Formats: sequence, C-alpha cells, structure tokens
Amino acid sequence: MDKTISPTPQEHLKAIGLLLLTAVFWSFGGVLIKWVQWHPIAIAGMRSAIALVVLLIASPKMKLNYSKIQVGGAIAYALTVILFVSATKLTTAANAILLQYTAPIYVALWSASILNERITKTDWIMIFIALGGMALFFFDQLSFSSMFGNCIAILSGIAFAGFVVLMRKQKSESPLGSIVLGNLLTACIGLPFMFHSMPNRESWIGLFLLGIFQIGIPALFYAKAIRVVSALEGILIPMIEPVLNPIWVLLFLKEKPGSWAIGGGILVLLVIVIRPILGKNQKNFS
Repeated sequence: MDKTISPTPQEHLKAIGLLLLTAVFWSFGGVLIKWVQWHPIAIAGMRSAIALVVLLIASPKMKLNYSKIQVGGAIAYALTVILFVSATKLTTAANAILLQYTAPIYVALWSASILNERITKTDWIMIFIALGGMALFFFDQLSFSSMFGNCIAILSGIAFAGFVVLMRKQKSESPLGSIVLGNLLTACIGLPFMFHSMPNRESWIGLFLLGIFQIGIPALFYAKAIRVVSALEGILIPMIEPVLNPIWVLLFLKEKPGSWAIGGGILVLLVIVIRPILGKNQKNFS
C-alpha cells in the first residue's frame, strides 16, 4: 500500500495548471509534424534527440534507476511518439489525435489493478462525454480511407495509456527518468532512418521547435504533475490539446472551425473543468 503523503489542494491545483501548460505545448505537434518533410520515424527520432538534450540540461541530477517500471515507461513512451508520428503521416491529423485519445479508456481499466486508484461511475461518464466531444470535434474531418494509419493511431493510444499509468506508478520516485530513457530509445530507433535523406532548412526549424517546445519543455511539466494528480486526470486534462489545434489554424491560417467542432470542443472543456471538481467532492465525502 502506498504510504506517500496526499498532496494539498494548492499542490493539486498547481499540478492541473502544469498539465494544461503541457497540453498547450503538445497541441502544436500536428501542425509541426506536417510541416517537416522527412521520414516519420526519422522525425520522431530527431525530435527526441533534441528533447533529450533539453531534459539533460534542465535536470542534470535526475535519477535513473533502470527499474522495470522506469524502463517499461520508457518503452511505452517511445512507442507512443513513434506510432503517433507515423499515424499522423499515414492518416489524417484528426484521425491520429482522436484515436490516440481513446487512451482514457485503457487508463481507467488499468488504474484500479495497477495503481489502486478507484474509478467511479462518474469518471466513466466523464470519459465517454469527453470522447463524444472529441468525435463531434473532428466530425467533419474523420476518414476511414487509411485503415492502416488508423490502426497505428489506436496502438498509439494504448501505448499512451501505458505510459501514463507507469509514470503515475513512479510518483514516489523519478518519473522523468522514463521520459529521458524513452527519448534516448526513440532517438536510437530513428537513427537508421535519418540517413536515407536530409531535411531542408524549413524542416530543421520545425524539428527544433518540436524537440524543444513540443516535447522537451512539456516533459518537465508532465513529470512533475503526474506525481500529484491521478492517472485519469493525467490523461483527461491533456485532452484540451486537440481542442487547441483549430485555434492555431484560425490564428495562422484564418480557417474558422465548424459548428460541430465548436460543440465538441465545449464538451471536452466542460469535462476538463468539471472532472477535478467532482473528484475533489468525492474525496471530501469518501
């Protein structure tokens, strides 16, 4: 039984804020990955290599214990980023994001058995409302023409869930270690694919933006937050990530989202706002 001290309400609120910041940084992934003209696994590898440098500079005293949980988290991380980048190239960005964010279902299923974190009926309702909102959000963009890419995206969601659960499992240790090892593993896997061709100047800009701002800095935020929030919060709150994508499109490309997207986005935002409040009330009366 875990005997760690429960976080204060202020620590929990700060962790939620870090998750929201993480989602903001993550939300640039789809646009930047489409921008880079290179093999998808090479993109994933170079992005992780750049992020690895950022993490080592930011956390020079980070602990690596190479435990089964830490290494498992690293493998899940590597699978998540490689599969997601591949899915983004093989299917639509909407399909890739929506199918990856089926992850809360797996997190909910695994939380009780692996983490001893109780999942309530309210949690399940919130999960399916959020997934329904995501489906509405991407209603006009979903496609079934690339089933292979869609399957890759589903596998990415399973890996993402495994990563979140294993990160949360290390709440009393150093979850950032899994991200560091995961980026190292991803960089090594991507290395052979980097020699087939070289990216142009614009693609290099995209790669540095991906490595530093899209996964490097938010990794620091996420590793700190996951020690405080539950695994379910660690996957539900970042669902604001895809909601932010059309905002960047609107700002930079002047493309307005449709009514379905607006309605779906509102549902996802409601879950992100309401779920922590309901969770707090459940703890108060438990």
